[in-house]
Amino acid sequence: MLSAAIAAGLAVGALTAPAAGAVGHHARHGSGTAAPKADTGSPVRVNQVGYLTHGPKKGTVVTTATKPLTWTLRAADGTKRASGTTHPAGVDPSSRQNVQTFDFGKVTDAGEGYTVTIGGKKSEPFTIGDHLYRSLRSDALAYFYHNRSGIKIDADLVGPKYARPAGHDKAAPHRGDTDVPCQKGVCDYRRNVSGGWYDAGDQGKYVVNGGISVAQLMSAYERTHTTKGVDPAPLGDGRLRVPERGNGVPDILDEARWEMEFLLRMQVPQGKPLAGMAFHKVHDKQWTGFPTRPDQDKQQRELHKPSTAATLNLAASAAQSARVFKSYDPEFAARCLHAARTAWDAAKAHPKIFASDKDSTGGGAYGDRYVGDEFYWAAAELFLSTGDHAYAKAVLDSPLHHDVDALFPRGGGMSWASTAGLGALDLATVPNKLTAKQRAEVRTMVTKAADRYAADSAKSAYGVPYAPKDGKYEWGSNSQVLNNMIVLATAHDLTGKPRYLDAVLRGMDYVLGGNPLNQSYVTGYGERNSHNQHHRFWAHQRDHKLPHPAPGSLAGGPNSGLQDEVAKKKLKGCAPAMCYTDSLMAYSTNEITINWNAPLAWIAWYVDGLGDGATGKPVG
Repeated sequence: MLSAAIAAGLAVGALTAPAAGAVGHHARHGSGTAAPKADTGSPVRVNQVGYLTHGPKKGTVVTTATKPLTWTLRAADGTKRASGTTHPAGVDPSSRQNVQTFDFGKVTDAGEGYTVTIGGKKSEPFTIGDHLYRSLRSDALAYFYHNRSGIKIDADLVGPKYARPAGHDKAAPHRGDTDVPCQKGVCDYRRNVSGGWYDAGDQGKYVVNGGISVAQLMSAYERTHTTKGVDPAPLGDGRLRVPERGNGVPDILDEARWEMEFLLRMQVPQGKPLAGMAFHKVHDKQWTGFPTRPDQDKQQRELHKPSTAATLNLAASAAQSARVFKSYDPEFAARCLHAARTAWDAAKAHPKIFASDKDSTGGGAYGDRYVGDEFYWAAAELFLSTGDHAYAKAVLDSPLHHDVDALFPRGGGMSWASTAGLGALDLATVPNKLTAKQRAEVRTMVTKAADRYAADSAKSAYGVPYAPKDGKYEWGSNSQVLNNMIVLATAHDLTGKPRYLDAVLRGMDYVLGGNPLNQSYVTGYGERNSHNQHHRFWAHQRDHKLPHPAPGSLAGGPNSGLQDEVAKKKLKGCAPAMCYTDSLMAYSTNEITINWNAPLAWIAWYVDGLGDGATGKPVG
């Protein structure tokens, strides 16, 4: 998509995208060569899904003009509904674009097919209305069922296009995950590690990625109990596309349990070396061909060396699982708590067993040599689920406690490699035995982080609550934007302050098309949406018999690193926020994965609950 030129299409009047490097000294990253010209469509950038009836409504226009321009809002039939003037914002350093912004927040007439026109250039169409994110909430959560391992994906739930046989069960031709050996030298026994979710573009299953993903799904459920006025029904039994619907358990917990059962199976059994720890990952011995559907994978699967990071992910997620399942399945909850305590003790006994960054044949490495954040997160979850003083002490004595920069990194945000913030968010919201002063201190950490993210959003011409170090966008930048939005949403739950909510909604604008590329990064949402993400069996661009990614799949997004050959060739010299291409093999900018869709699902559910956006309070 980004290899086509835009100069001819936009060089009308004052509206044009300036060539990279032609606007002064801003953001010259990488080689310093001129950036490629990208096909970004209209220079008028909006949220291509739409705006809540009484929520903020802002957009951006790319232009060489330095004086204000006139904007016009028109209904689908062309009727003029509002007009005003733009506000010059200068050069946006993340994109090297000269931009102006506009605000039509006073418009509250619901309708579909609205557009904004500036200088004869029309935006993509969008809607103004209530509950705009209901289908996105459902689709983003369905992503996890789509990517289940070891179970048939049912056409009655996902449609015939996305139905498929079970992957990695006992059926030929693949070896399956029910009787998996270890990598040579790791162990002399075999394990049943079936179930769980396929991680990303490959078909590996990784404890460190599964941990944060399942935790965020469970945290979405917990919010229905910890935040006044939140309606639990949309996540309840019979509301989502899961085969367990109708069993009396909230569907989101059914989905979480599918992963949690796998994580429990990854624990080293008693009587074996490193008992209680968790194997870091399981995946194919060699990389599979592209594309490969899971049921057609012929590779031998292998378990990889246990790691402290994986063990603490198990401890944290199992501890959280113990409390959310307690009222639905006490026996399962008890099993989770036992596994969590055992994992914590094992990690304390083996605090420096790290996964190798070089162990990347057949699957991702997910190396992580700093585990202070995982210790903090696991201690927090165990304390919340047990009330035990020892876990509280581990939290309060941690050097990360009170360190807002460490808990909520301003640039990188929470991720599989930075998990302490998960613990802090739960300590701030889940009832617990901290003193009133200690609880207030934790909540202050959350609001301080949110203040910074809100300031970043307000400063950005595109409203994005993300300000990475040195301006360089990181791998999976969209997930970091969304994780920052979770912090903002939690701060709004705690305080009711409108600036936090505004920053969340501006973040949605960015993700859904109101960005430098005029690109909605969510499949099926917006006129110009990502639909060729890197995935082994959603690979329509390579094989037209296979589908595009399912609706609700989040692309990783701009990545200054350009770690794949397609991105290097197409995007050399790109400005940070322009380092993206919707191409199947551009995995460093365009992969999809469970730990990126988890915050999307959390946020889509959150904003859907805002209704018309009038007060920022859930309206059902």
